[in-house]
Amino acid sequence: MLSEINLLAVVTAAVATMVLGGLWYGPLFGKPWMKAHGYTAEQLESMKKGMGRTYALSFVCYLWMAAVMSMLLIWMGAMTVATGMGLAFHIWMGFAVTIGLTSHLFSNRKLPAYFLDVGYQLVYFLMMGAILAAWR
Repeated sequence: MLSEINLLAVVTAAVATMVLGGLWYGPLFGKPWMKAHGYTAEQLESMKKGMGRTYALSFVCYLWMAAVMSMLLIWMGAMTVATGMGLAFHIWMGFAVTIGLTSHLFSNRKLPAYFLDVGYQLVYFLMMGAILAAWR
């Protein structure tokens, strides 16, 4: 199964997820995200220190996620954009939504923060599923 993984598709899916994150938490929903977390502009500036490591580790996580999703798509025989997105949706619904909500319930974050994050996850899961299934 590992030999069937399209590494270029995996890298593309991970890069696309990073680009989407930059847009999602920047111009699209940056201000509501800041408000939902209660961050000030000063706190965000302070958080920018050491972000290189955070972005690098996030990219590794997205690579891993795309590789595992690719294996699942191969295993399930999902070879179209629709089947790739369908599997991705079910993965998101079964794991991202529930793990994120459980984590959120034990944090001091407001509910809008959860919805912003899980919305981003939905979009990138669907995008990954589409890229990985179509590019086999």
